[in-house]
Amino acid sequence: MRASDRAYATLLDEIQRGTLGPGTVLGEVEQAARLGVSRTPLREALARLVADGLVTQQSPRVLAVTDVEPDDIRALFEVRRALEETAARIAAVRGDRRLFIDLAAEFDAAGRDLESAPGALDAYYELIARFDGVLDAAVDNDYLGSALRTIRTHLVRVRRLSRDNPDRLATSVAEHRLIATAIGAGDADLAAHATHVHLHNALASILASVEDARIH
Repeated sequence: MRASDRAYATLLDEIQRGTLGPGTVLGEVEQAARLGVSRTPLREALARLVADGLVTQQSPRVLAVTDVEPDDIRALFEVRRALEETAARIAAVRGDRRLFIDLAAEFDAAGRDLESAPGALDAYYELIARFDGVLDAAVDNDYLGSALRTIRTHLVRVRRLSRDNPDRLATSVAEHRLIATAIGAGDADLAAHATHVHLHNALASILASVEDARIH
């Protein structure tokens, strides 16, 4: 892996996980030393993050992690809703039903594990990532897939805002299970509707988490 790719992957993961929170200044000298790369590949990595919309140029010499504003989250979900509802419909027609039936069973197990199993939360997010991958393969549309990957780059960070809400997590598992079940049954209307309900609830939960964080 090239040094710039390695630096990009590390910084992206840290931004998405919240290790580098909104407003964090990313100084070239400090970050290059921390990541063990020279300044040229670091600049390439930072330029990619700027293009992703995760880092902003505050001044000619200062780069910082972008804020997560409620209006940005709403705009993200407007696009996400259009893309994911369409993807769910297409997957219900084109997808391998057995794969989605198996995923529905995994979501069912994940719901039980979240209550007690160590590491279950990270495993659940990994399951969602696998679900997304199977969904993309079922849709088999490069344009739609590219748009969804762009949205998910931001979504990983935004989603973490509600990860400490046990009630929301339990509901989210059930919503994903229903989406997978509907696609597995070849029911395009139910798949799209279940996706719509999931995104509506996810947006409401994330906005509530952001507001609560600002109050406290």
